[in-house]
Amino acid sequence: MVADSPRIPLWPLPLLLTLLFVMAAHVAYLLSIQGGHVPACVPYIDGCVSISRAARHGWGNHLFQLLVIPCAVLHALAWWLARHWLRGGRAMVVLGVMSAIALAVYATFLGTEGEAYRFLRRYGVVVYFGFGYLAQLALMRRAAATKALPAGIVVAMSWISIAMLGLGVANVVAGVVVDDPSAKDRWENIFEWWLGLLMVGWHAVLAYGWKRQGLALELT
Repeated sequence: MVADSPRIPLWPLPLLLTLLFVMAAHVAYLLSIQGGHVPACVPYIDGCVSISRAARHGWGNHLFQLLVIPCAVLHALAWWLARHWLRGGRAMVVLGVMSAIALAVYATFLGTEGEAYRFLRRYGVVVYFGFGYLAQLALMRRAAATKALPAGIVVAMSWISIAMLGLGVANVVAGVVVDDPSAKDRWENIFEWWLGLLMVGWHAVLAYGWKRQGLALELT
């Protein structure tokens, strides 16, 4: 009788990248407050600081890089596994991997100075959110078409995506209608914190879907 091949469940992977990013942003912010680098507030409501500024200085910066760079690797791995799971989706995996690379670039150059470094940080944020969002849409579309996930999971993912789109539109509108530069910065910071939370929260829902489906990697 042949023993069953060992199986590694896949759902902890997207859950882990969610937890790493959330921990990195919030613990880095607390360390920056403790070091006197940033003011203390509830950034989701008050918008006193952006994620970048919260993790730009001192020990907060070191911890952010220590956690987010491995998080970027897990992002890329999750998209690669998603392509094999869905048996297709080349555009999805390309967008997802490029988003992961951009996150790594952003974390690597956060805290550095100079125009080139500022450009790389800006590139990292825009590509991470933009390409990551498009990859998520592609996964939901393919998962719904192939019924690879329960309908309720796809609906939950879709609501998160709609919320992210709404935040993006609200950010653009705020940039146009709000004249006070400090108020505009506060709104941008609030949108950034919520957008980051929703972006990685989407992966937590994916983890739940993979757990429901019992997806696992067989070691032969």
